[in-house]
Amino acid sequence: MSSNTTTAAAFAAAYAVLTAAHEGGDYLIQRDTDARDKGKEGAPGRAACLRHVASYTATQGLALLAADRGLRIGLNWRRATAGLAFSAATHYLADRCNGHWPDDTDEAPFLVRVAHAAGKGGWLQRDPSAGALADQAWHKVCIAIAAAVAASGRNHQ
Repeated sequence: MSSNTTTAAAFAAAYAVLTAAHEGGDYLIQRDTDARDKGKEGAPGRAACLRHVASYTATQGLALLAADRGLRIGLNWRRATAGLAFSAATHYLADRCNGHWPDDTDEAPFLVRVAHAAGKGGWLQRDPSAGALADQAWHKVCIAIAAAVAASGRNHQ
């Protein structure tokens, strides 16, 4: 197999694993109180979001490590750690928007303001599921970037 094909396969494996771990970390591992509070203003909201992102990132990291070892992907763990850090940071950014997606004020979280500026405000205000869908779409795009970072610079075997 060529190194490009191998890197592409490593990306596909990393994306699949990070996406599956995302589902587990976001829905099965996350504490109910953190899910409820992560979008709140101030220190309590930030703390809840940080707790969630820590358990989420640990879930992704353990899953990626297991896949790397079990499938012998040959990830460069500096790059994999950078991918996980990107996933964590972008996950925090999105999850601070929890409960704020319909808000079209200047005080809304950054991603909410971006979504409204991009013309998604009507959808976000009209559809009660729009915020969750926008959140998950953001996560999946960021997971793809994280997987690309994790798969780059592989330790070829």
